[in-house]
Amino acid sequence: MNKRRPIIGIPACIKMIGDHPFHAAGAKYISAVVSAANCIPLVLPAIGDEQDLDTILELVDGLLLTGSASNIEPSRYNTPLFNADMLMDTARDATTFPLIEAAIAAGIPILGICRGFQEMNVAFGGTLHQEVHTRHHLMDHREKSGTLDVQYGPSHPVQITEGSFLQHLLNGADEIMVNSIHGQGIDHLGYNLSAEALAPDGLVEAIRVTNAKTFALAVQWHPEWKVTENSQSLAIFTAFGDACKAHFASRSLVLTKVLESQRFKVKDSS
Repeated sequence: MNKRRPIIGIPACIKMIGDHPFHAAGAKYISAVVSAANCIPLVLPAIGDEQDLDTILELVDGLLLTGSASNIEPSRYNTPLFNADMLMDTARDATTFPLIEAAIAAGIPILGICRGFQEMNVAFGGTLHQEVHTRHHLMDHREKSGTLDVQYGPSHPVQITEGSFLQHLLNGADEIMVNSIHGQGIDHLGYNLSAEALAPDGLVEAIRVTNAKTFALAVQWHPEWKVTENSQSLAIFTAFGDACKAHFASRSLVLTKVLESQRFKVKDSS
């Protein structure tokens, strides 16, 4: 009996350690995949055009697009760079955007978090505020100073869209408290995306790909942080893991049918 758990691909960021670049993914995301989604994480190097999409899609049963200190290169959404000091990671951009398109087309589940949420919006033609705190009609969504528990602590409520997929996941909740650790945010919502939750200032905080064949949700906050201690965060990761398990099961069924067909052909020829 095949007991392999589904594999969730996690595109890496390029991080400098000393004088050398490394392909890295945050431990909290990897831990959440294991403990809450009950799947196996696989870090995918940020190699852009050098990646083999067909091979990756054959390997993974889901994609987790993580948060990061870096931001999406503004030319991706046809906007000039406002701050020359803004940290970017063009290798990650070149890796994630083709993956998003290919995974949606292949019916592979996707969960986006923070930067990953913004990547999902830009991938569908949306735009971003490069510095949310400079927009007079918006709140300052950056993290509070202090310990990690303070930074990732509850910051503001979000209103869950009535009848949305996210509301269904959260057992009908109308509003939840979330953390807030981002400097950028959605300006114009991309096509084929629905706004699943809004901050008090109207900033979109959760989106879903409306025409996706499976789970394709992204949130601006960080549900991976101490995921097993927060029922809403756990619900999101559990649903994502269940979708990845369903994808794996469907692929296994197809493979079984192919093997049985080949077995019968061999038997008939003998």
